[in-house]
Amino acid sequence: MTSSVPAMKDYAGHAHRLKARLSVALYYMICGVLTLPFLFPIAWSALTSFYSPADASASPPRWIPSRLSFENYQNLAAYGEGIWRYLGNSASVALMTVAMTLVLSTLGGYGFSRFRFRGRNVIFVVILATLMIPFQSILNPLFVLLRWLHLQGTLFGLALVYTTFQLPFAVFMMRNSFDSVPLEIEDASLIDGCSSLQSLRMIMLPLVLPGLVTAGLFAFFGSWNELLAALILLGDARHYTLPVMLLNAQSGQLGAIDWGLMQAGITISILPCALLFLLLQRFYINGLIAGAVKA
Repeated sequence: MTSSVPAMKDYAGHAHRLKARLSVALYYMICGVLTLPFLFPIAWSALTSFYSPADASASPPRWIPSRLSFENYQNLAAYGEGIWRYLGNSASVALMTVAMTLVLSTLGGYGFSRFRFRGRNVIFVVILATLMIPFQSILNPLFVLLRWLHLQGTLFGLALVYTTFQLPFAVFMMRNSFDSVPLEIEDASLIDGCSSLQSLRMIMLPLVLPGLVTAGLFAFFGSWNELLAALILLGDARHYTLPVMLLNAQSGQLGAIDWGLMQAGITISILPCALLFLLLQRFYINGLIAGAVKA
């Protein structure tokens, strides 16, 4: 009788572990099935980019190409000023947008989090209220303003516009990230002789790194993929970003859409975003959690 008790406990423990493993396997199986509809368009674009132009434009679509070809990428590379110029334009605008957004949102978020001044909450609410304004509705005033500043048609002017669009969310994210850091940590650095800026640079920034990465990723994705503002504000073909270039390159013979070239361009435009997200996803998730501590 006594020997059967440990056996029953071992059996119960084995059954519990088996149940837990089955639950985990079922969870990942369901997640995998739900992921397929989201991954299918990306996988289809990447696969179609290696079709021949005839196979890519076939109707109905062909699941299996007659042959694999790099012709679409060759056509894309030879279009206009060359694909590398447009990629460089997009990268320049995105990097300028990220840099300006991070600097301004870090200073703004730190100020709203740590300093008490009259109208602080009102100003913060006004900044957040701009998120409710569709940016399409203010493109005409922005066009006039950039023209008055002699920045219309320049990559720096476009980066300024993108920074304006990204700042409200970035300030909100950084304010909440700074709020999640205990005041005692900053007080200790001030007691040790650091100024507010030194404390921000040496103590606070490493602690709010997830929030910085999150705000930077949002700024990069928004500026890299944006089409309408670039289409309106850029007049010189040499300054076109990749989305504008793809819009102009989509027409084939007799006005037909060159699907192969478009899929090749889409695949190239996806790669930087996917790589950045995979490399920084740990900081991105932690940044969203830190930014959700306070509203």
